[in-house]
Amino acid sequence: MRFLRYQTSDGASFGVADRDGSVRQVRGSPLGEHSVGETVGRLDELRLLAPLEPSKIVCVGMNYADHVAESGAKMPEFPLYFLKPATTLVGHGAPIVYPRDSSNVHYEAELVIVVGRRGRRIPESEAARYVFGYTCANDVSARDWQRKEMAEGFLLHGKSFDTFAPLGPVIDTEVDGSDLAIELRLNGEVKQRSRTSQLIFGVPRLISDVSQFMTLEPGDVILTGTTSGVGPMQPGDRVEVSIESIGTLANPVEAEAGDERWPSAARSST
Repeated sequence: MRFLRYQTSDGASFGVADRDGSVRQVRGSPLGEHSVGETVGRLDELRLLAPLEPSKIVCVGMNYADHVAESGAKMPEFPLYFLKPATTLVGHGAPIVYPRDSSNVHYEAELVIVVGRRGRRIPESEAARYVFGYTCANDVSARDWQRKEMAEGFLLHGKSFDTFAPLGPVIDTEVDGSDLAIELRLNGEVKQRSRTSQLIFGVPRLISDVSQFMTLEPGDVILTGTTSGVGPMQPGDRVEVSIESIGTLANPVEAEAGDERWPSAARSST
């Protein structure tokens, strides 16, 4: 199934997207007891939110060999992780806000694992049982902050600005995430293109590894890393992350309100 979350007059509601583009309401949580009800609209008509609200946003760095090479880093011997706060989450169509504190913000297309079961110290051989589904993400990064921090052995500011983790548009529970085409387009031009089979550390390894030092809860997400081709974006741009069988996550880029470096038309109103 293809689960999503959308805005209603009463708040947020879960839905399931059919292949013809229609969306039916989901009562309850897709991660637990739920039922599917009547059609509420079409996928391209609803205001989509991030498809869930995870307790943890775990991210993997340097997990494609070509991205390691373009970054001038050494090949990792084990997965390298960092966390993003919940305030980085936005859904399909919501703006990525370019912070006034940065002048070098980059896009990063990533496959996302959505955890479906609670688990601790999960054997790699059993990891597939803990996958609820997959979705798309853009691991937005303020490179100027990131480079300064990493020179001191830390990483927080550069990955943690509000709206720096667009997620969506849907969670596909039937797709096999081991070999999917992944692509990022900036204003329609392809900037990143690869396959998830090129991950240095695959999905089972990541789930098992993360669960060795933290309990994974239903709805937690693991961003699996980005391929080569990362680069800058700026207010006025449109960024699209497409993953085979899952769909396209699209977001405009807007300057933070009051940031006079950019034309008023490219600034956020909030």
